[in-house]
Amino acid sequence: MDQELIEKVMRQVSNELGISSQNKKSECKDSCTQSIGVTEFVGTAIGDTIGLVIASVDPMLTEIMKLGKYRSIGIIGARTGAGPQIMAVDDAVKATNTEIISVELPRDTKGGAGHGSLIYIGADDVSDARRAVEIALSSVEKYFGDVYGNDAGHLEFQYTARASYCLEKAFGTPLGKAFGMVCAGPAAIGTVLADSAVKAANVNVVSYASPGSGTSYSNEVILTFSGDSGAVRQAVKSAIEVGTKLLGALGDEPKSTTTPYI
Repeated sequence: MDQELIEKVMRQVSNELGISSQNKKSECKDSCTQSIGVTEFVGTAIGDTIGLVIASVDPMLTEIMKLGKYRSIGIIGARTGAGPQIMAVDDAVKATNTEIISVELPRDTKGGAGHGSLIYIGADDVSDARRAVEIALSSVEKYFGDVYGNDAGHLEFQYTARASYCLEKAFGTPLGKAFGMVCAGPAAIGTVLADSAVKAANVNVVSYASPGSGTSYSNEVILTFSGDSGAVRQAVKSAIEVGTKLLGALGDEPKSTTTPYI
């Protein structure tokens, strides 16, 4: 793909995300903090999410960190949530000249039954890495919209009509296809949600993770799937309806972390 076409695609995605060259500096105002005097710091967002950049990783670390050809990297890390950060970075790579290096889901007790996240973004120029981190931080709040919780556990649902490279790296999602995810802790509820989702619509299972397989031994079941956009959305919405009732049986009515978007 030549550079002109790449730039055209990035402009189109930026328009879809509501990003323009005029609001680059202002778009993070709700999620990012002011300068703290550390050059690597970009900002923060909900879920104890922090965004960082390293302009040139020390040569002694590049091979150990498996950075490949990249020396400039963006970093998104969080104590709580993995899906929202993955979705936000997926938006970011659609709109920037960057590449996903790795996605890790560490076990984190602050996330209750779930994970934290660590995502490395590679770029030839540190300005591209920083831009990707800024976009991701500004998108995290949206993707916490369909994360629900109470004292007993949590539910997480994600959807996009067009998956990109972060979802491919994290779950093996087919590029350009609609993507859905249902997740719940306790894992028993997640098992039922996985079954409910695939019964609700004609979707293709991409991945299935349980406490002993595919997670960092978290008390969750996570199902991801792809297919026709309408079918994927229907499967996710069906799981939301079932999940809120099941988790609600263990405590208070589960509440959205921000504002639902699905």
